Amino acid sequence: MKKGILIAFGELFLKSEGVRKLFQRRLINNLRFFLEKEKIEFKIHSSRERIFIETEEIKKASKIIKRTFGIAWFSESFYFLNLKELIRFINKNYEEYIGKGESFAIRMKKDREIIDKIAKLIDRKVNLDRPKRELFIEQRDKKYFLYFKKVKGAGGLPVSSSGKVLSLISGGIDSPVAAFLAAKRGAENVWLHFHSFPLVSNASIEKTKELAQVFKKYQPNLKIYFIPFQKAQLEIKAKAPAKYRVLLYRRLMLKIAEKIAEKENCNALVTGESLGQVSSQTLPNIKITEQAVKIPVLRPLIGFDKEEIIKLGQKIGTFNISIKPQEDCCTLFVPKHQTAQGRLDIVKELEKKIDKSVLRGLTTFFA
Repeated sequence: MKKGILIAFGELFLKSEGVRKLFQRRLINNLRFFLEKEKIEFKIHSSRERIFIETEEIKKASKIIKRTFGIAWFSESFYFLNLKELIRFINKNYEEYIGKGESFAIRMKKDREIIDKIAKLIDRKVNLDRPKRELFIEQRDKKYFLYFKKVKGAGGLPVSSSGKVLSLISGGIDSPVAAFLAAKRGAENVWLHFHSFPLVSNASIEKTKELAQVFKKYQPNLKIYFIPFQKAQLEIKAKAPAKYRVLLYRRLMLKIAEKIAEKENCNALVTGESLGQVSSQTLPNIKITEQAVKIPVLRPLIGFDKEEIIKLGQKIGTFNISIKPQEDCCTLFVPKHQTAQGRLDIVKELEKKIDKSVLRGLTTFFA
């Protein structure tokens, strides 16, 4: 008999056999990375439909498994090499799991004979509809798992199973949550942070580094680009009317991001935009911003309101870092009144006035 944690997949079974095997290997690699990082002693046993983590450090391992993407549910479990071992264990230990006066039910697919045989060993009342305790038994490759409670997993797909994305991280509340949702769908993140240091403090840089430490609980490794943006902002401020500055900032950021994405083999950009949250995030302005690049721009938060974003940020551990004060590079030169209905022809004319050396200078940071 072995003790550990039984893991069940979610969407992996919607995939073809070849893709499922690939995704399962990614999940196992991610689990192995996180468990080794925390110096947990373990062995991994894998079958077509389940992963079993053999370990004595159940609580510590469960915290890691709960936040690992690609897992539908998991449970503290016992693993038996044959039916005889399973029956002997239940006969000897059921009183520890089912108290006197408590009803129980055995949940096992197909094999009625085994269910009846085990039920006769347990001196408790059977209640199949509303039992106080449940015994789950699974037979896999002539071996057996026994567990008592399923814990909901993080869901989604294993990180890196859906390719790579470049996430624009401001240091605020929204962008790390958007990056988290992209990772949940299996996308490996590379981060890009624009800052205005030394015109302002390096607070946004330090916050981004703190956010990265939280994010690395969900993704094994994380690469970050820090791009100074102050010269570009000063150039735009000098040559563009106030109401168009934010659109020009954002278009330039996406152009730079597209070049980095190409270098990093990222298939899309990710932003923390939410429809209508601010004037630059209206549909007309989103369209103008997006037309600056050819690469797809993903917006995981597009239908979220601020309260929903805050709750998710609190849940994943980024919110308290995000609300620390900083001088954001996007808001440093932002006027009080911005246009919510920008015009693309005007934006393009303004961009002609902006010194192209600004973009060339910025690209030297990642050439």
